Amino acid sequence: MSEISIRRTHTLNPAQAKRAAEDMARELRKAFELDYEWHGNALHFHRSGVEGRLVLEHKAVHIEARLGFLLAMVKPGIEQHIHDNMDRIFRSASKAGARKAAPRKKPPRAG
Repeated sequence: MSEISIRRTHTLNPAQAKRAAEDMARELRKAFELDYEWHGNALHFHRSGVEGRLVLEHKAVHIEARLGFLLAMVKPGIEQHIHDNMDRIFRSASKAGARKAAPRKKPPRAG
Protein backbone atom coordinates (compact mmCIF):
# COMPACT_ATOMS: atom_id res chain seq x y z
CA MET A 1 0.00 0.00 0.00
CA SER A 2 1.05 3.53 -0.77
CA GLU A 3 0.16 6.38 1.55
CA ILE A 4 -0.78 10.02 1.07
CA SER A 5 -0.63 12.58 3.87
CA ILE A 6 -1.46 16.24 3.19
CA ARG A 7 -1.96 18.94 5.81
CA ARG A 8 -3.11 22.53 5.29
CA THR A 9 -3.73 25.35 7.72
CA HIS A 10 -6.86 27.48 7.42
CA THR A 11 -8.51 30.45 9.08
CA LEU A 12 -12.06 29.08 9.18
CA ASN A 13 -14.33 28.67 12.17
CA PRO A 14 -15.49 25.07 12.82
CA ALA A 15 -18.77 25.40 10.86
CA GLN A 16 -17.02 26.95 7.84
CA ALA A 17 -14.30 24.29 7.97
CA LYS A 18 -16.89 21.51 8.02
CA ARG A 19 -18.67 23.03 4.99
CA ALA A 20 -15.35 23.26 3.14
CA ALA A 21 -14.52 19.66 4.07
CA GLU A 22 -17.92 18.57 2.77
CA ASP A 23 -17.16 20.39 -0.51
CA MET A 24 -13.81 18.57 -0.62
CA ALA A 25 -15.56 15.22 -0.05
CA ARG A 26 -17.97 15.91 -2.91
CA GLU A 27 -14.99 16.67 -5.17
CA LEU A 28 -13.32 13.41 -4.14
CA ARG A 29 -16.55 11.49 -4.71
CA LYS A 30 -16.94 13.01 -8.17
CA ALA A 31 -13.31 12.46 -9.20
CA PHE A 32 -12.70 9.04 -7.63
CA GLU A 33 -16.19 7.60 -7.00
CA LEU A 34 -15.65 7.51 -3.25
CA ASP A 35 -18.24 6.95 -0.56
CA TYR A 36 -17.83 8.95 2.65
CA GLU A 37 -19.35 9.50 6.08
CA TRP A 38 -18.63 11.72 9.07
CA HIS A 39 -17.45 10.37 12.43
CA GLY A 40 -17.09 13.41 14.69
CA ASN A 41 -14.56 15.75 13.07
CA ALA A 42 -13.25 13.07 10.74
CA LEU A 43 -14.69 12.42 7.32
CA HIS A 44 -13.92 8.80 6.35
CA PHE A 45 -13.86 7.91 2.66
CA HIS A 46 -13.43 4.61 0.84
CA ARG A 47 -13.84 2.62 -2.32
CA SER A 48 -12.15 -0.38 -3.79
CA GLY A 49 -8.42 0.33 -3.70
CA VAL A 50 -8.48 3.39 -1.44
CA GLU A 51 -9.46 4.32 2.09
CA GLY A 52 -8.69 7.33 4.18
CA ARG A 53 -9.94 10.23 6.18
CA LEU A 54 -10.04 13.99 6.22
CA VAL A 55 -9.63 15.28 9.77
CA LEU A 56 -10.65 18.78 10.81
CA GLU A 57 -8.31 20.16 13.44
CA HIS A 58 -8.23 23.60 15.03
CA LYS A 59 -7.11 25.84 12.13
CA ALA A 60 -5.88 22.89 10.04
CA VAL A 61 -7.15 20.09 7.84
CA HIS A 62 -5.33 16.81 7.31
CA ILE A 63 -5.99 14.16 4.66
CA GLU A 64 -4.56 10.67 5.02
CA ALA A 65 -5.19 7.97 2.44
CA ARG A 66 -3.96 4.46 1.71
CA LEU A 67 -3.91 3.44 -1.91
CA GLY A 68 -4.05 -0.12 -3.15
CA PHE A 69 -1.59 -1.51 -5.67
CA LEU A 70 -3.31 -0.28 -8.83
CA LEU A 71 -3.98 3.25 -7.56
CA ALA A 72 -0.45 3.49 -6.14
CA MET A 73 0.78 3.62 -9.73
CA VAL A 74 -1.06 6.92 -10.25
CA LYS A 75 -0.34 8.34 -6.79
CA PRO A 76 1.30 11.58 -8.09
CA GLY A 77 -1.82 12.49 -10.06
CA ILE A 78 -4.09 11.71 -7.10
CA GLU A 79 -1.92 13.79 -4.76
CA GLN A 80 -1.91 16.71 -7.18
CA HIS A 81 -5.69 16.56 -7.49
CA ILE A 82 -6.04 16.64 -3.69
CA HIS A 83 -3.53 19.51 -3.33
CA ASP A 84 -5.29 21.58 -6.01
CA ASN A 85 -8.75 21.03 -4.55
CA MET A 86 -7.70 21.63 -0.95
CA ASP A 87 -6.04 24.89 -1.94
CA ARG A 88 -9.02 26.02 -4.00
CA ILE A 89 -11.78 24.96 -1.60
CA PHE A 90 -10.23 26.04 1.70
CA ARG A 91 -8.83 29.31 0.24
CA SER A 92 -12.23 30.11 -1.26
CA ALA A 93 -14.00 29.35 2.03
CA SER A 94 -11.45 31.48 3.92
CA LYS A 95 -12.05 34.43 1.59
CA ALA A 96 -15.82 34.06 1.90
CA GLY A 97 -15.53 33.94 5.70
CA ALA A 98 -13.30 37.02 5.72
CA ARG A 99 -15.83 38.97 3.65
CA LYS A 100 -18.63 38.04 6.06
CA ALA A 101 -16.53 38.89 9.11
CA ALA A 102 -15.30 42.27 7.82
CA PRO A 103 -16.87 45.11 9.77
CA ARG A 104 -19.20 47.25 7.73
CA LYS A 105 -18.63 50.95 7.60
CA LYS A 106 -21.53 52.97 8.87
CA PRO A 107 -22.77 55.61 6.48
CA PRO A 108 -22.11 59.18 7.61
CA ARG A 109 -24.96 60.81 9.47
CA ALA A 110 -26.82 63.54 7.76
CA GLY A 111 -27.25 66.66 9.64
